[in-house]
Amino acid sequence: MTDKADPIVIVGMAVEAPGGITTPDEFWTLLSEEREALTPFPDDRGWSLRSLFEGSRRDGFKRIHNLGGFLSSAAEFDPEFFGVSPREATAMDPQQRVALRVAWRALESAVINPGELAGHDVGVYVGAADMGYGPDMAEFSHHTGHLITGSSIGVISGRIAYLLGLTGPAMTVDTSCSSALSAVHLAVGALRSGDCDLALAGGVCVMGSPGYFVEFSKQHALSDDGHCRAYSAHASGTVWAEGAG
Repeated sequence: MTDKADPIVIVGMAVEAPGGITTPDEFWTLLSEEREALTPFPDDRGWSLRSLFEGSRRDGFKRIHNLGGFLSSAAEFDPEFFGVSPREATAMDPQQRVALRVAWRALESAVINPGELAGHDVGVYVGAADMGYGPDMAEFSHHTGHLITGSSIGVISGRIAYLLGLTGPAMTVDTSCSSALSAVHLAVGALRSGDCDLALAGGVCVMGSPGYFVEFSKQHALSDDGHCRAYSAHASGTVWAEGAG
């Protein structure tokens, strides 16, 4: 167990965010320049966009604007690199795929060879929530059992630990909007208590369906104009966005 006064050192970082952002420097520039990275809804995810927007008007929901913060890289994944079969990869929640990619790059940022961590007490703490990915398991037999693990958020942290052969704690944390912060908090506690010597900590969010937009429109919680104005007197609601880091 370490002294609570001992500093926790951040040795590496990685991020994927809307606007094609793939480095912490790019993310910092976006924030410091006070820019938005909102885009229209993606047309490559199989979402019925026309019925989505028409339904919000017809059913009396708060209007769903065609804007959000979406990862352009959500569908990108090299299954062979991560030791995953192509069939299993199609059954994996994009959050699992993105988390694997970002975790690998975070270790590279720390100048740590991911291949040399097997058998070490390295913890994995990931903040995530079920974002609606995956069809009814009973209807898709061609996935040969991969959907049960591919659609589970609990597996996100486990996949990273399994890929790298880590022997420290591995847990996925869902505390809604504070999930990533909670994951980092738990990682810090694990480092201080001696549960692990190194920890990967962060969060991931990739929307598998537009369901959260629909539910928030029913609650009248979406922004009136599709823009988020945190802490402003002119704020009228929230806007959904994706990211990982």
